[in-house]
Amino acid sequence: MSIAPVIYVIEPFGGSIRRHNANLPLLFADDLGVTRGDGIFEAMRVEGGQAHNMERHLERFRRSAEALDLPLPTPEKWQEATKAALEEWGEAEGKCTWTLTRGRASTSIPTGWVAVEGIDAETLREREKGVKAITMERTWQLPTEFPAKTVNYAATMAALRYATKQGAQDVIYLNGAGLVLEGSRSSVVTTKGRKLRTPAAPGILPGTTQAAIFARAEADGWRCKRKEMNVDYLLGADSVWLVSSTRGPVRVTHLNGQKLPKPANVEEIRELMRSAL
Repeated sequence: MSIAPVIYVIEPFGGSIRRHNANLPLLFADDLGVTRGDGIFEAMRVEGGQAHNMERHLERFRRSAEALDLPLPTPEKWQEATKAALEEWGEAEGKCTWTLTRGRASTSIPTGWVAVEGIDAETLREREKGVKAITMERTWQLPTEFPAKTVNYAATMAALRYATKQGAQDVIYLNGAGLVLEGSRSSVVTTKGRKLRTPAAPGILPGTTQAAIFARAEADGWRCKRKEMNVDYLLGADSVWLVSSTRGPVRVTHLNGQKLPKPANVEEIRELMRSAL
């Protein structure tokens, strides 16, 4: 497996793609993705030379670009660049990230690239061992009209550093009314018997992984829906999971210092979620 990421640059407005040397700089100092966090991204799991759930990611990538008034991604070009990167990457598991920024302030030409890289050891550990999480009020909220997955992750990273100081590895956000929103980089999914639930509240970015899991679970006879939930609801669930495309299903083992139950069918649930990815 390649150690360095495999990167392909996509010229904006449906132009050509070209391979980029990962050891050379890619962005200019005045790129608005760096200076203002003005850009969007999508990340998906790759394995066996394939990018999983690509159509769902393409659709959300398009919605994000539309929300930020960026040039709409040309699906064929992003798929072409992804295919080229994966052919070079090989069969190993990894993650593929698409990034599109506003580009240089001096030119107003957007910057876009595809990168495929390995999964870090900490993520692999979390898949198997689970994570401790704390809840935290999110004082900012995405309006319903702005369903964008942006590169501006400063607040998220600050929240994760705070969680680490509290002896946890992740954060579950709440709104001002105490309703569960989502994880720092993931959707929240709970189980109760043969039921799967995910939070219903304003300001939640629709999760591609959560949607894939629900589609697979419903085909297998599970009952799935969105539901308003608070911290007590999480504490009363059979299990609580944080799900995302590259991280996979990660069980929350402790919430705000309280140990959460481990259901007898935890491996069935984990396999159900993994198969959907």
